Parts: sequence; structure tokens; C-alpha cells
Amino acid sequence: MKKMYTNYIASFKGLPKEIWYISLISLVNRAGTMVIPFLSLYLTTNLEFSKDDAGWILAFFGIGSVIGGWLGGKLTDVFGFYKVMIVSLFLTGLCFIGLQYMSSFWGLCFGILITMSIADSFRPAIYVSIKTYTTEENRTRAIGLLRLAINLGMGIGPTLAGLIIVSKGYNMLFWIDGITCILAILLFSYLVKEPKKQSLEVDSESEEVSKLKNIVYRDFTYWIFIAMFFFMGMLFFQLIITMPLYYEGVFGLNEFQIGLFWMINIGLIIVLEMPFLNYLEKQSITVTQLILYACLLMSISFYILYQNFWIGILIISMALITFGEMLGFPYTNRFALSRAKEGFEGSYMALYAMAFSLSHIFSSKIGLSIVERFGYQINWLVTGTYGLIAVILSYWLHNRVKKNL
Repeated sequence: MKKMYTNYIASFKGLPKEIWYISLISLVNRAGTMVIPFLSLYLTTNLEFSKDDAGWILAFFGIGSVIGGWLGGKLTDVFGFYKVMIVSLFLTGLCFIGLQYMSSFWGLCFGILITMSIADSFRPAIYVSIKTYTTEENRTRAIGLLRLAINLGMGIGPTLAGLIIVSKGYNMLFWIDGITCILAILLFSYLVKEPKKQSLEVDSESEEVSKLKNIVYRDFTYWIFIAMFFFMGMLFFQLIITMPLYYEGVFGLNEFQIGLFWMINIGLIIVLEMPFLNYLEKQSITVTQLILYACLLMSISFYILYQNFWIGILIISMALITFGEMLGFPYTNRFALSRAKEGFEGSYMALYAMAFSLSHIFSSKIGLSIVERFGYQINWLVTGTYGLIAVILSYWLHNRVKKNL
């Protein structure tokens, strides 16, 4: 037991203080992000939209994420990650507070579009901040620590949200979401000072800069990676969008019980992810191989949901997707950061964020439409197939990287 504890503590050593501060504000922010895991339930039960209409509203959530990812990448390359993070999170807090007062279909569509366009401009910026404050050797563990903080916050948030919904209703969640966004960024600005921006020497290397300007769009290997990540996202978002409805509709769980169920995912990540990443850092397994294994685990986690008469299968499925998540997201993030050219990290991470956001658009609409017309079991088969497509693309990516393409 003592050895396990020592290994767990060792997995956190050597990380810069800035990464700890960024993780802290992410914890505060995500603990307050209570309404997101219950958004599909909020739309269908509280506001009484059909699943099809809810799918369209959630599609605008994804469209806003795409716009935010692109905008955040561009702004980060121009102004630096620090300013983008502060402005984005502050305005996001105000948007969340205002969102509770919208109840019409188009009002919610455009309200969520604007909110997510601002909120997700934060994502490319925070990815670039990781590259700024870390080295190649500790980058994966830094990403792991950030994910640990986010998941700990997401574990606290939904569990408290379930209690608040049952006792106070949904409106309180929007206030908490907004206030915690603002508090988190005030904490960040106090603890972390803006670094000096390291820009390319345009005068002496103007021809080189011109060649690199649109390099991300000519990087075919990176586009394979982006396609793979899109299908990984298509699969992952079903966990957030259709799974809560499945828990309620098929197994009769209420919001509080659903929040507790999320603790399986969060608990495994909190306890195992950092030691797991620390162990993998010492193995001779390539990043692309680990991404392939992640896609395979996530695919299997949804195929086994075709069986719907034993509640224990939900636990097995959640465990599998969690291990896939622990492999998939830190290492896809690391691959994207390591592939990014100096000075153009924002553009590379914008594509990474946009792929995830696009997957949210299609996953929301397709998933809820399939459930509405054909039922949950068909949706799980389709979702598992997204994972198989990601496995094939991961294998292709692995072979190209081996050849230095």
C-alpha cells in the first residue's frame, strides 16, 4: 500500500507551478460547470422539447464550439494564450448567467451558439499554455494533471447538480456555472503572470515564415489524425448526450443517481490516470499505438451496451470507455502539440479543438435521431462502429509516423 502511495505521489513530481495553477482554475471552473452533463435532460424534461428538437439545439452547441475553436486558435497566434483565456472565460460566465432566461427554440439555438463560440475559444489557448510551460518529457503528465483537475471538477459538479436539480430546479445551475467561470479566471490572473511572447523573427526569416503560414493545412498526416480524433469524439459524446437519457429511460435512474454513476468514470480517472501515464512514459510504446488501443477500448465499450437487461453492463461499459479516455485524450493532445510548428501552435490546436466540436454537432443530432427512430440498441451499434473507423485511421496514422511522413 505504501509503495502504491509513493508511486502515485511520484507521478506528480517535476511539473511546473504554472501547470498546477492552471489545473487549479480548471478544477474550480469544471466543478461549476454543472448544467452541461444534464443539458439533454434539461431540454427534454424541463423545457419539454422533443428529442429531435433537442438534437438540433445541441447541434448549435457544437457549431458554436467549432467557431470558438477556430477563433481561439487565430486569436492565440496573434495575442497569445494568456489574453484569450482571460477574456474568453470572463465572457463565458456572463453568457451562462443569461442563458437561463431563454426558453424558445431559436432563442436557445442562438444563445448556446454565442455562449459556446466564446467558451471554446478558451480550448486552443489552454492547450498552447501547456506547451509553453512544459518540456517534451513532462508534457503528457502535465496534460494528465490538467485532465485530473477537470475530471475531479466534473465529478463534483454533476453530483452536486443532481442534488440541486432535485431540490432547487435547473435555474440555480446557470448562476453557479457563470459565477464559477468568473471566479476561476480571476484566480488565474492573480496566480499566473503573462509570459513574454516569443515570436518568430519575421524580418530575417520572412520567406521561412511565409512557407510555414498555412503549413497545418498541407500536413496530410495531421489531417489523418484529425479525422481519427473526429470519430473518437463522435463516440465519446454519446456518453454525455444519449447515455443520461438511456440511464433514465431504460434503467429508471433519476438525476442524482445518474450523477453518482458518473463517479465511476471520475473516480477511475482520479485514482489511476496519473500513475498510469507515469508508467506508460517509461515504456517503449509509441504515442500512435496508445491512441489505437484507446479507440479499440472505446469501441468495445459501446458494442457491449447492445445487451440491455442487466444494469451491471453499464458499469463494465463505463470502465472500458474510461480506460480508453485515459489513453486517448492525453496522447491525442500530446501528438497534436508535438506536431505543431513553433509559432503556429494556435492553428494546430484550433484544428484539434474544431474536430472535437464538429464531432459534437454530428454526434448530438445523429445519436438522438437514431434513438428517436430506431431505439438505443441500434445507436450503440452505430457508435461502436465510429470507434472501429477510428481504429483503422489510427493504424494508418501509426504507419505514416513510422515512415516520418
